[in-house]
Amino acid sequence: MSKSKAFVAIAAVLGASLLPVTSGAQSARDNTTAPVQYGADAGEYTPNGFALRGRAEVTQGTNRIRADAIQGFTTGSNLTRVEASGNVYFVTPDQSMRGDRAVYNLNEGTVVVTGDVILTQGQNVLTGGRLVYNVRTETARIESAGARVRGVFYPSN
Repeated sequence: MSKSKAFVAIAAVLGASLLPVTSGAQSARDNTTAPVQYGADAGEYTPNGFALRGRAEVTQGTNRIRADAIQGFTTGSNLTRVEASGNVYFVTPDQSMRGDRAVYNLNEGTVVVTGDVILTQGQNVLTGGRLVYNVRTETARIESAGARVRGVFYPSN
């Protein structure tokens, strides 16, 4: 299935759950086991992770989250969750998600973006109030938060 057709399929299941994942299936772009790199204008270690401020960015494989502020939470020596706030962007090789806040759960491979959400893939655009994106399956669910979910899809030639 082409990426454009997959993006159109997202619109068809807006009110439904994430698409089911077949056991053992992983995307070629599954970055959830790749090393995590981060940077910012200022940062500090905290008892349960780290805090980044000013052009904060966390990268894992080909996925990147950027925001005004990012807080990382660790369990032992493993980064388990990243919370971003202010001008949040989560970018994959094929999609770009924007919102006011995001929580990336590395163990589950999910990113939840909230507040004036915009999901783009090429020229295709979806908008809503809350987006749940699975980095392993590259599936998304967008929901309204008072306003309607809207989208524009361009057919491939």
